[in-house]
Amino acid sequence: MKYANNIWQAGSKPLHVGLLLLDESNTLSLAAAVDPMRACNRRADRRLFSWQFLSQAGQPVHLTSGMTVQTEELRGFAGDLLILVAGFRLETQCTPPLIAALRRYVADGCQLWGVDGGSWIMAQAGLLDGHRATCHWEDAEAFSRRFPSVNLVPDRYAISAPFATTGGASPCIDLMLHLITCRHGRALSERVASAFIYDPLHTGDAPQQMIATTRISSKHPRIARVLKQMENLIDSPPTIAALARANGISTRKLELEFKAATGRAPGRYFLELRLSEARRRAIDSAQNVQEIALACGFTSQASLARAFRQAFGQSISALRRHH
Repeated sequence: MKYANNIWQAGSKPLHVGLLLLDESNTLSLAAAVDPMRACNRRADRRLFSWQFLSQAGQPVHLTSGMTVQTEELRGFAGDLLILVAGFRLETQCTPPLIAALRRYVADGCQLWGVDGGSWIMAQAGLLDGHRATCHWEDAEAFSRRFPSVNLVPDRYAISAPFATTGGASPCIDLMLHLITCRHGRALSERVASAFIYDPLHTGDAPQQMIATTRISSKHPRIARVLKQMENLIDSPPTIAALARANGISTRKLELEFKAATGRAPGRYFLELRLSEARRRAIDSAQNVQEIALACGFTSQASLARAFRQAFGQSISALRRHH
């Protein structure tokens, strides 16, 4: 079947959307895709969107929250927009039949969006080569190494027809609101946003921000800058004294301001940040311990191992066995 509908053009005909779910997807990512459509129908008091939940074989899909979603088989889908929602275990779920199905839908003219890990699946299928795309900021480094032919951008969402990708759940809401604006006007999209008390309406090229920085930027702009510097220098952590000099204050003043803003000492926070990244890499990547140590600013595998066990009560190998 050849699809001809331009989903971005204004139109009164309901847009039929397929939500293709993979196991261990984030519940919030799914809700971010489907609930704006539901709210749009309710606010407009008519059906502007319809949707169905899909999986490769029509089997129940288990989300990270423990919820199970009943689905229909993908090959029966005949809409104009397919939204791929994925989360963890991407390598094992990115099967040749799934890749073939995605390529087939795109060849037939169906628009394909990727939410959270969905962009990784699309890139693995070779669909994003030469296209602008985004992914969750935590995965950007590994994504760019794995898929050098993709023009990876740090935006909340990226549109590169016939594709769109989002960095996570919140940017997916932004993308859905943008779609509603294009099809049905800004007034309706703002009413949908207000239904979720969602403000402001972000543009797609707004950069993703790490939550630690956004929480305190208004009251403690200098500490927000320090937090951003820490996040950018995980692989080569400077001393707290060096951070203080770079921000034009004394070490003591930085320590006091940092404690007031975050409730923790800067050295302790920086270590926790690096260990959190090490834990994420241990779960989500195939890097060995030495590679993780170097990427997270530890001088040796042994120093990471000691700090990791003290922080999490187990070794990296034990953590991996349980994931």
